[in-house]
Amino acid sequence: MTLKRGDLVTRISYNHDTVFKIVNIKNDIYYLKGIEVRLYADALEEDLQEYIESDTESENASDEEINLDRSEYFYLPAKILHIDGDKDYLAKCLDYYKKKGVLAIGKKISEENISQNITSLIMEYKPDIIIITGHDAYYRKKNNPSDLKNYRNSANFVKAVQAARKYEKSHEKLVIIAGACQSNFEELIRAGANFASSPKRVNIHALDPAIIATTIALTERGHEINLLDLLDKTKYGHDGIGGIKMNGLMYVGYPR
Repeated sequence: MTLKRGDLVTRISYNHDTVFKIVNIKNDIYYLKGIEVRLYADALEEDLQEYIESDTESENASDEEINLDRSEYFYLPAKILHIDGDKDYLAKCLDYYKKKGVLAIGKKISEENISQNITSLIMEYKPDIIIITGHDAYYRKKNNPSDLKNYRNSANFVKAVQAARKYEKSHEKLVIIAGACQSNFEELIRAGANFASSPKRVNIHALDPAIIATTIALTERGHEINLLDLLDKTKYGHDGIGGIKMNGLMYVGYPR
């Protein structure tokens, strides 16, 4: 087997649980990036198996369609500002918003720079919902999940959430969805996020924050969203993302 940069692979030692793209090969080490899961990894060639993508595979089997009856009423979904540290996952999420008919502005900003830019972006675009995501990891060998120093980017996400919440204190006026794979859920919620990853320090699907945001954006104002049903729409449910109860943000008018 000869693998090259750009090939899709799975890891034998992890029972082929995640599909990766080979992004670099150096000194016989293959550097990998998750296709659907926000995850970086590395492996030796003997641990890799080429993956052939099926035409029938769904983007996210747990996602559900939101159907709006547009025969009599008009609808004004909430506006989303999606800030992502990864351009590929950002593009995937923007495509998802477009398919769902939701207005979303996407910005690719490295995780360490989000907090410095977030206030000006909120002032410029005036979003109802903001997503702060990218890449993260919990270093389990350090054995202290409460210490932000034991995470790749959780501290950066916390700073960004704090900056956004300093600008708008109300959880109803600005919904914040923050975190990535294995992020410090508790600290992100404390900082002011409505929803955050990851309660069980597991990986999350690239579209999970977008699924949460889109559901809120397309649910009528004043209608309470079933929190457990919402979390169940994501890849790993409440193990991957948690949050607070809230109402939808979409205005509905008449006549169309």
